[in-house]
Amino acid sequence: MTLSPGLHDVRPGHLAAVVTYLEMAAPEMQAKPFPEGMTAAQEALSVADYLTLYRAVGTPWLWCGRLTLSDAALAAAISDPATERWVIRKNGEAIGLVELAFSEDQACELVYFGLIPSATGLGLGGPMMALAQQQAFARPIKRFFVHTCNYDDPRALAFYQKAGFTPYKTVVEIYPDPRATGVLPKSAAPHIPCLT
Repeated sequence: MTLSPGLHDVRPGHLAAVVTYLEMAAPEMQAKPFPEGMTAAQEALSVADYLTLYRAVGTPWLWCGRLTLSDAALAAAISDPATERWVIRKNGEAIGLVELAFSEDQACELVYFGLIPSATGLGLGGPMMALAQQQAFARPIKRFFVHTCNYDDPRALAFYQKAGFTPYKTVVEIYPDPRATGVLPKSAAPHIPCLT
């Protein structure tokens, strides 16, 4: 369904996100070293550790996709051999996440990419994106894609474009506000009104 021009009401307790899809056909970045004291390693996290990191990185941006899964479904998702999960650590503490999914033929999706709020501005974005691109194209893929929305960090779209991704589609997604459903606390993302 295509929305007609004009304003459209969104039900109370719901959000309307403008989602931009981006893609690239070849890596645009060379590998970059992480700053001293920072590491990136592929890790098999427990459900509890994964959720702790996911919440720490995503709550300010209303990430909720993984939070609505049962423990069994989440365990299956994060142990799927078609995924790679890279954890960024500062002096051993998990501060960032790069999650890749190779579930589509000859394609890789950058499913999750982010840092805890206190780790932004430490020079990690470039090395993380270079890692994502190098890992994605280490497999025989023809397309690397990602999506972001207007509820993500306001710098996300420009960052992805600077990293070499090209926008190819825009959609509007209407979904229950995770703060209204109790999936996230009411205090999450105070910059986005919660209309219940």
